[in-house]
Amino acid sequence: MNSTTLLKTAGFVRILTAASLIFAMGWQITDRLAHNVFRPGEYFAYFTIDSSMVAAVALAVAGVWALQGKAETAVMNRVRLSVATYAIVVGVVYNALLRGLPGSAADAGYVWPQAPNEILHVWALVFIFLDFAIMTFANPPRFKQMFWVWVFPLAWVLFTIIRGIFTGWWPYWFIDPNDPGGLPQMIKYIFGIMAFMLVSAVIAIAAMKTNLIKARK
Repeated sequence: MNSTTLLKTAGFVRILTAASLIFAMGWQITDRLAHNVFRPGEYFAYFTIDSSMVAAVALAVAGVWALQGKAETAVMNRVRLSVATYAIVVGVVYNALLRGLPGSAADAGYVWPQAPNEILHVWALVFIFLDFAIMTFANPPRFKQMFWVWVFPLAWVLFTIIRGIFTGWWPYWFIDPNDPGGLPQMIKYIFGIMAFMLVSAVIAIAAMKTNLIKARK
């Protein structure tokens, strides 16, 4: 497969992955609306949903550029690095800490539809990471740029803490200071996840550089 064909294939995969993320979120929203349990202020406060919206936009733009044969800018590759990093973190945190937990008491027994949940927490994330690792050929990010991946999550954490103080609602048990683990648990998990995010960025950049070297041989 020559580079032009590979780039166009990547473009189609990016656009399909972006569409799958939008489709999954749309499915969840319509299902919750149908069961009268859709609370937009809460739904759009989850990091999975926020990072999925960022990923959908970034993938759609990068996909169109790839189909047009345009080289990606350094900024776009930093955005894609961030998106790939969030994909790793969301996948690991969900499957390690959140999978199988009972729903919110406010949902009155409602169960999230399984298929869109798996798209958002597993399958789309695999494509996002592989796309970055395999298909970054122009203006690749360097290791010293890995701290850019913190910008969006830090803003999200700040917003979540301020919101939680005023509303008493927290999107995840491990950052809820009212959980039995209290404030120490909250701080431990926030610092732990942010550190893991940097490790994930290193993994993503290392995988990309390995494939980049192979592609240029």
